[in-house]
Amino acid sequence: MNPEGSCIENPIRVFVHLARGYGSREWERRWNEGKIIGINEPLPYGYFRAAEFGCLVEYSQDAVESMFGKLLRLGMRTILGFDLVHAWRNFGKISEADVVWTHTESQYLSILLLLRFMPLERKPKLIAQTIWLFDRWRRFGALRKWFIYRLAAQADIITVHSPENLKAACELFPRNHSEFVLVGRAPEEKKKPDPRPYCQPLHLISIGNYEQRDWNCLVDAIVGQDQWMLKIASSSIGQRLVSKRANVEVVKPRSNDELLALYDWADILVVPLKPNLHASGTTVIQEAALRGVPVICSDAGGLRAYFSDREVCFVPAQDKAALRQAIAELAADRERRLHLAECAQARMGPAGLSSRAYALRHAQISKELLSATVRGRDR
Repeated sequence: MNPEGSCIENPIRVFVHLARGYGSREWERRWNEGKIIGINEPLPYGYFRAAEFGCLVEYSQDAVESMFGKLLRLGMRTILGFDLVHAWRNFGKISEADVVWTHTESQYLSILLLLRFMPLERKPKLIAQTIWLFDRWRRFGALRKWFIYRLAAQADIITVHSPENLKAACELFPRNHSEFVLVGRAPEEKKKPDPRPYCQPLHLISIGNYEQRDWNCLVDAIVGQDQWMLKIASSSIGQRLVSKRANVEVVKPRSNDELLALYDWADILVVPLKPNLHASGTTVIQEAALRGVPVICSDAGGLRAYFSDREVCFVPAQDKAALRQAIAELAADRERRLHLAECAQARMGPAGLSSRAYALRHAQISKELLSATVRGRDR
């Protein structure tokens, strides 16, 4: 057994089931073309790093599909709320695994439904990672809640990326074991922080596509601040919101090089958030930390489990006055910008926030699940 707890003599067969579009062949092709936007890795989310800890890791694949097959898959996804057909196409590999890792509720709900109708003599253990489900729970009708509850009850463990999501998981699924697991980025992609002295215009960036971004608050916060220039990289922001703002520009990086150039252009990354449960924004905050860019962020979603006030300038969510003040104060204080950037980057690494630590915890959980099965058989 190695120092971090993996059993090399008996490798764990892991199948990573991801959404269509994230199959390993498709990901590698786009990675080689520089079209995987963000600080990523040759394979999705760094799960492959679990090979260091005694796992044989295989990723799901995207099947070639006809127009009819695509319509069938999308139609069933619309009805069920998850991609059952994509899981069925990968079911052979799923059934051969010791443990299946999933990245969102869409993947594990699909697998759990298949297992109800296609029972196996030896079922793989399932790590049911949940991201958006608990934020969306209140929107669901009673029938859908009952359906999801019945499926999720079969999961061997529910994992989440936020302590706020963990509270929701324990409340909604009290019979399941749930655990908070820190998600991290590639630990090698570091650029030494060196915030330049304040000059005009101040370069601000904000990045993100998800519904929890509070674009109204951010745009309102910089109204009249002609000495600030804001670039928003997002496909979810309406042009009407920024059409008459001379100091706001919406950009759409088409390659990873363009995104990294945006980080390098920035003096400060601003992450405006609405209240949420799933640590929305953690990806871009970690990317900024790796690129040496100081961060101002709404205090929402359990992000303090990732960074403290020493590493990120937190402001109350949906408070444009507080956001404006934080930008002004940080713009005028180069030493604080440098300190924030250095401390945030120090959190990023193999033993801290990283995809390696994330993969290690998945390997440890898998070993614990399989050991519990063996103990159960021995009784």
